[in-house]
Amino acid sequence: MLFPTTLVGSYPQPEWLIDRDRLAKGPPARVRATELWRIPDRFLAEAQGDATIAAIKAQEEAGLDIITDGEIRRESYSNRFATALEGLDLDNPGVALGRTSRPNPVPRVVGAIRRKRPVQVEDVKFLRAHTAKPIKITVPGPFTMSQQAQNDYYPSEKALAMAYAVAVNEEIRDLFSAGADVVQVDEPYMQAQPEKARHYGLEALNCALEGVGGTTAVHICFGYAAIVRERPSGYSFLPELAACSCKQVSVETAQSNLDCAVLAKLQGKQIMIGCLDLNDMTVETPEVVVARIKRVLPYVAAADVILAPDCGMKYLPREVAFGKLCAMVEGARMLRAEYGGG
Repeated sequence: MLFPTTLVGSYPQPEWLIDRDRLAKGPPARVRATELWRIPDRFLAEAQGDATIAAIKAQEEAGLDIITDGEIRRESYSNRFATALEGLDLDNPGVALGRTSRPNPVPRVVGAIRRKRPVQVEDVKFLRAHTAKPIKITVPGPFTMSQQAQNDYYPSEKALAMAYAVAVNEEIRDLFSAGADVVQVDEPYMQAQPEKARHYGLEALNCALEGVGGTTAVHICFGYAAIVRERPSGYSFLPELAACSCKQVSVETAQSNLDCAVLAKLQGKQIMIGCLDLNDMTVETPEVVVARIKRVLPYVAAADVILAPDCGMKYLPREVAFGKLCAMVEGARMLRAEYGGG
């Protein structure tokens, strides 16, 4: 099928599950943020499961081709995995600057980073049990986690990133064994810290993907629309991903109005095109989606294009998110009719 559709990862969590106002007012959590959940601990896992089923069914009803769990069980895209590792003092967090240069509480690394157990395997099994469609799960990348921690143990940031890479590699292998069709590694800080990413970030990312079977994707972005309003028209770190061993690269184009010529430098990769502007609460028409995708086609073969939102859909009202997904699916249908990929 040409022009398959999917989420980047997240889908809006329901108001009855999480305090969405509080979620939106603070920076994305790097340490645990259990105060966000509205449900008592003894009922929380069941409630998260029910909300995950609702997110799966919303994606299926909208017509998406590749389904995620909506990251419903997470307080942020990264903290659920990052805080499950050994070597951290979570009771006495450190501090690191976020993408908006605000200091945030972060895990403090006080020992060797190790993965004690699979973290998201049960999430994949749950997702696989509730949809017959292909499924995708996301994990935070080693470089990004190294930038979201205070390093009080390793001799260098590179050493810390490489330790995270080993943990991510172990997790990815288990996620594929559990039934994932696609595993996406989220590396937004490669855009935020391009010089460090060139120095050791790509090496850490390839270490995380080494020897992995299955389809892997890497997501790189400008930050959530709900938090980062102003965006450049070009990435500070993107052509470098041509040297990454991943099969897919996920980018944002809608809010930034990305100069898509840069995508020609990623030949051989499938490109997940962010074609829904999450800073705009107006639901796009399918024709707008088609126009955004056509901006990409001079540089990326139609067979290599995947449709997705820009990232951060979790911050949208649920009705807006669903409407945008329906428009994206209809836009994909129109593209298939035009390009012969139905």
